[in-house]
Amino acid sequence: MENNKNFKPYVPAEKVTPEITVTSIIMGILLAVIFGAANAYLGLRVGMTVSASIPAAVIAMGVIRVIMKKNSILESNIVQTVGSAGESLAAGAIFTLPALFLWAAEGTMDKPGIIEITVIALLGGLLGVFFMVPLRNALIVREHGVLPYPEGTACAEVLLAGEEGGANASTVFAGMGFAALFKFIIDGLKAVPGEIGLKIKGYAGEIGTQIYPAVMSVGYICGPRISSYMFAGGVLSWLVLIPMIVLFGRDIVLYPGTETIGVMYDAGGASAIWGSYIRYIGAGALAAGGIISLIKSLPLIIRTFGDAIKGIAGAGSAGSERTARDISMKVVLIAIAILTLLVWLVPAVPVTFIGAVIVVVFGFFFATVSSRMVGLVGSSNNPVSGMAIATLLIATLILKLTGNSGAVGMRSAIAIGSIICIVAAIAGDTSQDLKTGYLLGATPKKQQIGEIIGVVAAAFAIGGTLYLLDSAWGFGTDELAAPQATLMKMIIEGVMDANLPWGLVFVGVFIAVVVEVVGIPVLPFAIGVYLPVHLNACIMVGGLVRLVMDKLKKEKEEKDAIVNDGILFCSGMIAGEGIVGIILAILAVFGVNNLIDISGILNLSAPVANVASLVVFALVILSVLKFSVWKKRGVK
Repeated sequence: MENNKNFKPYVPAEKVTPEITVTSIIMGILLAVIFGAANAYLGLRVGMTVSASIPAAVIAMGVIRVIMKKNSILESNIVQTVGSAGESLAAGAIFTLPALFLWAAEGTMDKPGIIEITVIALLGGLLGVFFMVPLRNALIVREHGVLPYPEGTACAEVLLAGEEGGANASTVFAGMGFAALFKFIIDGLKAVPGEIGLKIKGYAGEIGTQIYPAVMSVGYICGPRISSYMFAGGVLSWLVLIPMIVLFGRDIVLYPGTETIGVMYDAGGASAIWGSYIRYIGAGALAAGGIISLIKSLPLIIRTFGDAIKGIAGAGSAGSERTARDISMKVVLIAIAILTLLVWLVPAVPVTFIGAVIVVVFGFFFATVSSRMVGLVGSSNNPVSGMAIATLLIATLILKLTGNSGAVGMRSAIAIGSIICIVAAIAGDTSQDLKTGYLLGATPKKQQIGEIIGVVAAAFAIGGTLYLLDSAWGFGTDELAAPQATLMKMIIEGVMDANLPWGLVFVGVFIAVVVEVVGIPVLPFAIGVYLPVHLNACIMVGGLVRLVMDKLKKEKEEKDAIVNDGILFCSGMIAGEGIVGIILAILAVFGVNNLIDISGILNLSAPVANVASLVVFALVILSVLKFSVWKKRGVK
């Protein structure tokens, strides 16, 4: 890659073209809300979110260049900048805030208000953007050629390949349409079961798969390696740990269960054992994985922070060139000061003065770390949950030592953790977007304003989305496992009340240590241990589809095009299923969902229902192949 001194962006600094326009703002806000809601739904189901930058860029190119006949690459860049902010804010929020709903369901505290959720999301999002302004010069400009920022660079490549914008956009929209149809058939009409299970006679283990397009798409986008790590974690839980617990403990009552393990298994099968015991083992593995990833990153974190602080000196000033202008440092410092005071003083945010100080210190530190980490390894590998765990442990201990215990202390700890989590997620996203802008020749100040617009739009949407999903299905259920939020809840309770089943938690911790020692990435494996195996198996199917495409014997250029088309189609499927998931949640809240349920009319026997589900799943896989391997080529 070129050295930054010789670097010339696609649009020269002296050339001024439209960036922030009515079109780009409206499209960006729409995509921020859509991808934010879709990613909230996805993250609560599978514990992972996907980047929205590239699908947002493709849709922007399709609309602005092909439909509106405008040749404005920087306008399209603002659309993806605003749109991707929604996905990142949702990712930060769903890792933590559902814990408040879980406590409310237990009767520990009142349910959070929509205003509380909105304000927490807004404060975290804005702090994430403003913390990144002084870091842009240090990390994006001076480190050009050192930090690749993979998603940001890929997004710039997509926007530069503008002449294909229409075809690419149609692939994303096709994915949205197909997934919407499949989701409606499975969960709306309930024509076929969304899950196929296989029990082994005389053995307490269970295997099976879900058939949802979005879950399979996660596997395709993550690739075969990450998918296989998650699946391995699921196999360990459902085919090793659950059978062992039933085999050795059938006549035992083991805390936190209240009946003998045999009675629980006979009544609820492997799922009952998973709910009572495996979740704690998985939580221990997840917590250990988050902390291990943070410890491994410590040398990089310390060096990054030092370099960034040194590099801030000349940052934030309005440069003479258009491509060097940031929001002024004075505005940034005033904004950070006001936001800090709001964290402390706004009644809707249950944070003390000490909590506000923790937010600013940890927030700036983790914003720096997050930006550097995504620059090196990409957003998907950004250890946001590890940062959130470390923050929660320290914040909860400080709050307990200063007398803020019980429900008040727990609520304050989750608010602090939420803001930090959102800061880290938004800082990572803003970095990728600023890298895209740097390569294209965008005006940084306008991109930073775009990020603020996206954060505000997504913050106002996230509260309603969480309330809707909670009302329809509830968090911590089979439909919405909310793994990270459940983990954060357990950590806070463990510190405050010391009431966790620590034996199970430590089993998970040492499983994570063993996995790390043998060289397997801990976090995907730990998520696999925590989540139901049916979900992991569906992700594995997506990974296998991707593996087949990676192994195709074709020219590199053609193979890359096939894989990328698959990624775009799967990104569309995630958005399409997320949108229908939200619509079905609205129908469930109003009790209309029963009117479209035809499962009683069809009344399929179990074997027939399983075959029907497999047929639908096969159609989901064939749709991916149709828009990637067989796209404009015919069947090979």
